[in-house]
Formats: sequence, structure tokens, C-alpha cells
Amino acid sequence: MEGNLRWIALTAVAPVAWGANYYVTREFLPAGQPLWGAALRALPAGCLLLAIARERPRGAWWGRSAVLGLLNTSAFFVLVYVASQMLPTSTASMVMALSPLVLMLGAWALLAERPRGAQLVAAAVGLGGVALMLGGPGAEVRPVGVLASVAALLVSAAGFLLSKRWDPGPSVLSVTAWQLTFGGLILVAFAAATEGAPPSTGPTALAAYAYTSVIATALAFVAWFTGLRRLPAATVGLVGLLNPVTGVLLGVTMAGDALTAPQTTGMALVLAAVLGGRTTGRDVRRAAGSSDAPPVDGAVPGDRSPQSIATGTPTPTPTPTPTATGPATATGPTGGGR
Repeated sequence: MEGNLRWIALTAVAPVAWGANYYVTREFLPAGQPLWGAALRALPAGCLLLAIARERPRGAWWGRSAVLGLLNTSAFFVLVYVASQMLPTSTASMVMALSPLVLMLGAWALLAERPRGAQLVAAAVGLGGVALMLGGPGAEVRPVGVLASVAALLVSAAGFLLSKRWDPGPSVLSVTAWQLTFGGLILVAFAAATEGAPPSTGPTALAAYAYTSVIATALAFVAWFTGLRRLPAATVGLVGLLNPVTGVLLGVTMAGDALTAPQTTGMALVLAAVLGGRTTGRDVRRAAGSSDAPPVDGAVPGDRSPQSIATGTPTPTPTPTPTATGPATATGPTGGGR
């Protein structure tokens, strides 16, 4: 269980960073150029991770990286940027709390990951909490902004489920780097064609772009996709409920949004849902596609090397080789492309 909590804690970095990103985008970035705003978030993050990963896609992963970049980066970032500019921080982040239910149903349909009863109950409790936070008199609802948030939720859920369905593949770092890079290049092309020159930026805007790119994108996406590989989609979705909680707290403490009694109750229900839907060790092994044996040396169970992805053949099982001075040691390729 301690290992499971470690992966949950790592995954939680993403929704907390994304919840804060609503506030940063709304308060410090220009509102009139959402394509450039999304491009300046995605492309620097992708280039940073490429410099660290230094691994190219192989075989089918060229096309898969482009598809994931279009969903998880190009479409998602533009929609989130629009929602962030049109809605208060608390309201914009609360809509994304529908993600547990969307991910649970999608994983059940596409990945045969049937949610446990406790996870379904937790999702219902979380949705009840979101309804209280969104419906309070201190909340502001603008239909276009809410629609942008819902659309962002749907395209990101599709991208996240495809990321999980297409596992095993290259390392999380490499997959994240390339989808951000592909998505960022698409955004730059469309931004230059429709919005003209990039927005002028001063020190405050540069610091805001640095946060959105390095923390809310590079770091957050690596944490999120690591969680998707290690945990069931239902559990990851519940962890995503920390997104609206972060948004509400920042909206209250930094932006002066009102916090009502129903919203406070809603936050308590959301936190209870995250804790109540925690995964079990059996769920983790099933999600990672492993046997009962724990992973060794940090390798993700079920991963294959990039060579096996390109050729369509499985990585050979390591063969024990006797030594003259001690027990047998394993030799051969290692999985995961790390």
C-alpha cells in the first residue's frame, strides 16, 4: 500500500499544478491570443523534455505521438486557455472534476478496467461535491467558458485513454516530450496564420509562461502519464479531483473569489472521494499488466523496448548466465526503452 500511495502522490502533482495554472493564465497572460498562449506553453516544454529524454519514436509511435499531441496538447491547451480567461479560477477548474466519471467509463469500455464499487461511490461523492462548489452563489457560470472546459475534458480524456491503451511503449519521458513537441508545432503554425505575431511579454508574463510550460506542462504531464502507467484509470481520475480543490483555494486566497458554506462542503466531499477511491495493490498490478511479482529496478511491468515496438516482436526474456564466483545473473535487453 505504501508503494501505491507513492504513485498516487506523484500523480497528484499534475492536478495541483493544473489547478494553479487556471489562476496564472487568467491573471498574468494576455486574453486575446489563445493559440499563441497554448503554443508558448507546449513547445518549450516539449523541447525541454526532448533534451532530457534524447530518444526518438520508433515505428507506430511516430503517428501515435502526433495523435496524442493533437488531443492532449493542441486542442486541450487552447480550450483550457479559453476557459481560464472566461471563467473565475474556481469555476474553470471545477468543471474538470467530471474527469473521474469520464475516465472510469472510458477505461471500462476501451481498456476492460472495470471500476470497483468503492471507486464508483467515490466518483458519485466527488461529483456531488463539484455540484455544490459550482452551484454556490459565489460561483460564476458563463456558458461559453463552461463549454470550453467540458470540451477540454473530453479531448483530454480521449488522449489519456489512448495513451494507456497503447502501452507498453517508449519511456514516459520520451512519449510526453514528443507529443508536446508535435502539438506545439501544430499550435505555432495555426497561431502564426490566424493571430499574427506572438504577444509581447514583460517580466511578469515571462514568469507566467515559465510556470505554465515547465511546472504545469513538462513536470505535470510526466507525473500524470507515469500515474496512468502505474495505476488504474479510475484511480487517476479520482486524483484529478485535486484540480478543482486547488483552483477554488487559489481563487479564494489570491483572486478574492467568494467561498460559501456549500462550496466548503463540496471541497470536503471531493477530498473524501479522493481518499475513498484509493487503489489496491491488485488494481495496480492489473493496470500495469503485470503478474503478482513486483517491478524490478523501476521498470514498468509489461513495457517493451523501442526495438520491439518497431518490429512488432516481444523483447526476449533475459537468460540466466552462470558465473564462476556467484549465482546466476540476468543478461539481455531491458524493457521500457528507458
